[in-house]
Amino acid sequence: MKALRVFLWATVLVTVYIVGRYNLGHLLPNSSSKGVWTEPAAAASGYSPDEQNNIDIYRSAREATVNITSEVLRQTWYFQVYPEKGTGSGFILNADGEILTNYHVVKGATTLTVKLTDQKVYKAKILGTDTRHDLALIKIEAGRKLPTLRLGDSDSLVVGQKVEAIGNPFGFDGTLTTGIVSSLGRDIKTEDEDLEGMIQTDAAINPGNSGGPLLDAHGNVIGINTAIYGEGNVGIGFAMPINRAKGMLTEFQARGRVSVPWLGIKEVWVSGDLAEMLELPSKGGLLVQQVESGSPAQDSGLRGPRRVVVVGGTYKLGIGGDLIVGVEGQSVDTADALRRAMNKKRSGDLLTVTVLRGGHNVDVKVKLGEAPQEM
Repeated sequence: MKALRVFLWATVLVTVYIVGRYNLGHLLPNSSSKGVWTEPAAAASGYSPDEQNNIDIYRSAREATVNITSEVLRQTWYFQVYPEKGTGSGFILNADGEILTNYHVVKGATTLTVKLTDQKVYKAKILGTDTRHDLALIKIEAGRKLPTLRLGDSDSLVVGQKVEAIGNPFGFDGTLTTGIVSSLGRDIKTEDEDLEGMIQTDAAINPGNSGGPLLDAHGNVIGINTAIYGEGNVGIGFAMPINRAKGMLTEFQARGRVSVPWLGIKEVWVSGDLAEMLELPSKGGLLVQQVESGSPAQDSGLRGPRRVVVVGGTYKLGIGGDLIVGVEGQSVDTADALRRAMNKKRSGDLLTVTVLRGGHNVDVKVKLGEAPQEM
């Protein structure tokens, strides 16, 4: 009986020992060389190709992206003048310190400074502006060669390709965001201008990004970050295609200044019933209301109104002048057709307008002049 009792106790102890070892083995760290966790795949194998591409682009473009601070004088209701600061971004075009940014970043600035990635700050001067495309060319004197960015080709962009934005949103220097080309050819209206043919992207763009570069997967600048939809990033941002800036840069290089073409007329869109009431074709066109004295339009022979009629009891309309029905060989079918054509021209270029005059279409060639430069 005693021997049986000893045997039973021995069996119980062995069972407890085996069960305990099994359970503790699941609760305590394993002492084997294999470990109880595995290394993350990325840490073991390095960065993914897309991550490495982001890193490479950032490293090459960051040094050439700058922070721009402008100081504008404002006035209170009591006529007290006070300085107001604004910030934006830009990027260096050449080693001499020429920088491309948005016009609205530098507009009205009494003082303009540029901060580089080494935190050194330099005073900047405006070399030229293109208000139609919200572009400005500024320059700093750093006394040394500066890093630069390459300009790409915005005409070859396709929806879906990868893009990256670098800038200083809300003052956070050197911020990188990524996305794709969401759409092309977007027309948007800002406080100052109607901007056409913009690149739409979902790369995060916020206040302070304005003027910074939008880059393709090769690190080429294909746009200038310009505007957002709403007050903050909602995945809809807009960039001015870089090819729009190339015309301005080429002109500055050749002439030492940037010009805005000048035609010298005022016009109004008429069509449908209103056009028929004025004994004009119902498909309409741009009816010339004024030809400025000494303007390219006057020199070319464009004709203004001969008399004024009142439409609807209140609206005065000049009639008897030229009706512009075509520009550069394309039919005028919208109110902004002439402006769109002018946006592709520089001063000194020829502009061909087709006008309805005396019941016949007449082609008039105008050598565009130069409008006063805004700073």
